Amino acid sequence: MKQIIYFFLLIFLFNCQSEKESNDASKQIKQEKIFPKLEKDRYNVAFLIMDGTFNTELTAPFDIFQHTIFRENIKAMNVFTVANTDKPITTFEGMRILPDYNYLKDSLPKIDILVVPSAEHHLDTDLEDTAMIQFVQRVDKEAEFITSHCDGAFVLGKAGVLKGKVSTTFPSDIDKMRAAFPTLDIRKEVLFVHDGKYITSAGGAKSFEAALYLCEFLYGKEVAKSLAGGLVIDWNVNKVPHLIVK
Repeated sequence: MKQIIYFFLLIFLFNCQSEKESNDASKQIKQEKIFPKLEKDRYNVAFLIMDGTFNTELTAPFDIFQHTIFRENIKAMNVFTVANTDKPITTFEGMRILPDYNYLKDSLPKIDILVVPSAEHHLDTDLEDTAMIQFVQRVDKEAEFITSHCDGAFVLGKAGVLKGKVSTTFPSDIDKMRAAFPTLDIRKEVLFVHDGKYITSAGGAKSFEAALYLCEFLYGKEVAKSLAGGLVIDWNVNKVPHLIVK
């Protein structure tokens, strides 16, 4: 009788151990992160996202820049997202997005262009995120361009990268930005400003136009018009109120 009990006890323990090992293996599989494939000889374009990011300020430039891979004889763009988490972020409109890189712990590729879309709390609590602000400051040291859309300009202002530069933001938040950063030159009556390596835009649907402008700056008018046409946008930079600081 004891032998029978001992036999079943061994089976029970074996099954428990097998189940534990199976669960552990399952967890390891779930934790394995797959990074996007970045093609060589392209601009690496990072989109800084977080909970509350507004869809348009993210997806408009993302669409424009991603479509460069379908144009010949240009240095196209690798587009990817970065956040302070491995978990999905939820945009203001409810879209859930799994970030490509966690800038707090992942080894990041060199970022040539940083895009800062607007987010719900860019005027308040997001500006208290020291790690996020420091990330922007680090990227700024090597990036060729830093762009913001709508209230993403507040993040750039907080990071101190707009000192001595002209910028703009969401029209109804210009006075708030001037109050928050009284030493900055923030313009009204324009939909985007290009000063040095910084391009700031009013956001919303004008995020398309600021992104198209950067493409025209990099690739020329014909490529920009081709990218615009692919998204049924009638592109003419001269029809967009803007400021280019020489």
